[in-house]
Amino acid sequence: MIDHVVNDMGESTRPLPKGRCMVVIPCLNEVDHIGALIDQLLEPAERLDMKIVIVDGGSTDGTRATVRELAASQRRIVLLDNPRRLQSAGINLAIARYGDEADYFIRIDAHGGYPDDYCDRLVDEAVATGADSVVVSMATMGFGAFQKAAATAQNSKLGNGGSPHREGMPGHWTDHGHHALMRVEAFRKIGGYDESFSHNEDAELDLRLTDAGYRIWMTDKTVMTYYPRASAGALFRQYLNYGRGRARNVVKHRTPLKLRQALPLLVLPGVVGTSLAFLSLSALAPAGLWVAACLGYGAWLAIRQRDLYGPLAGVSAMIMHLAWSTGFWLEYVKSWKQRGAAAS
Repeated sequence: MIDHVVNDMGESTRPLPKGRCMVVIPCLNEVDHIGALIDQLLEPAERLDMKIVIVDGGSTDGTRATVRELAASQRRIVLLDNPRRLQSAGINLAIARYGDEADYFIRIDAHGGYPDDYCDRLVDEAVATGADSVVVSMATMGFGAFQKAAATAQNSKLGNGGSPHREGMPGHWTDHGHHALMRVEAFRKIGGYDESFSHNEDAELDLRLTDAGYRIWMTDKTVMTYYPRASAGALFRQYLNYGRGRARNVVKHRTPLKLRQALPLLVLPGVVGTSLAFLSLSALAPAGLWVAACLGYGAWLAIRQRDLYGPLAGVSAMIMHLAWSTGFWLEYVKSWKQRGAAAS
């Protein structure tokens, strides 16, 4: 398959081979989304001659039946069982089974939204830049009241800390982003995803990828849409696991946290510190300032963006901050206790 690259003058230069590509979709209980997602991918799969591999972690809601029905009439669709259930294990399994048939693979999240030309743009960017990994920005969108508030928070600096793959920037070389396309050879050379990570496996892989000299390109030619958790409990559990994953990365690679990651670590100590208010009311100050900052920022969002969900976005951000901080500290302390026990 051949495409043409154009220079800054819009003139066609030498043709470049696009290479073989496959799509990998790890999923678990996504019956409400998987059918429409596969239908959307069938046209680009024909254009790019792609296999679509759905790696299922043991769905019980009809996801597997939906995939089997589609696979019966579409030769490009393959269903794989993922006994370990984790996304990291599922993608590793798909590459182990079918990686010899592709130069690139595109990771698609079953619970996300994608432009019709998403795969085309990713392959184009890989060819044009020579990147080993092409990552994308995420635009978060919600439907119900709480989900819309969570989306407002996650799309703001209050919720994402200014993360480039959350806010979107012009195309540039980076050290991390939301995983989209990767060269199979690079993925295999560094050993694929670490299957001991249930969350943050993408950031962990990117550390090893860049350490090995491979390059990651953040594209501005396409974007994916992410749908946040629709309840406070689900959002808390998600960010608790995110915090745990980040702590595991810090312990495994001894990498320092960026400022936007370090600031939320103060939340749990501040909240716990309120228990000392019986000794001094000043113990309420750290948590009080955090609450005021979140609610104030949410109110500012409501006024500036005319977003009715701004005030509730402040509450959503508080849930995210507290959960992330709690998860990080729990995992960090656990990891060091395990290291101490192993050394003794």
